[in-house]
Amino acid sequence: MADEHHEDHGNTVAAWFLTLSWIVVWTVAGVAIILGRDLVTWTAIALAGSVVTAAVAGGLKKAGLGRKAPRPVPPTAEEWAARLAATAKDAAKDVKHAAKDAKDAVKETAKDAASAVKGGTDEAEPAPATAS
Repeated sequence: MADEHHEDHGNTVAAWFLTLSWIVVWTVAGVAIILGRDLVTWTAIALAGSVVTAAVAGGLKKAGLGRKAPRPVPPTAEEWAARLAATAKDAAKDVKHAAKDAKDAVKETAKDAASAVKGGTDEAEPAPATAS
């Protein structure tokens, strides 16, 4: 889900233009304020610059340089709970199948071992005993 939601998050020309232009506008205003210029004036200039660059970014978006597909809609709480319950049910089913397979494998191994001890036919040659 997270990968789907963040697939193209911010990776558009319009988004990067807006991000970088706001950084520049507010950095210039901040430096001017630090250097002793009027706080209110430079804050107003930065706000006006933000509005202008947002309008330009909107134009870029309408020109086709924005998001190509609509933003994914996150699931509601009910959908999320249903998906979580289904995943848990599938996991429980997988665990049951794995336990059954393991039990069957143990039974088969026990049969083979019992058959080998009784002298039955065994496909594999028994390992020779080593002297210690």
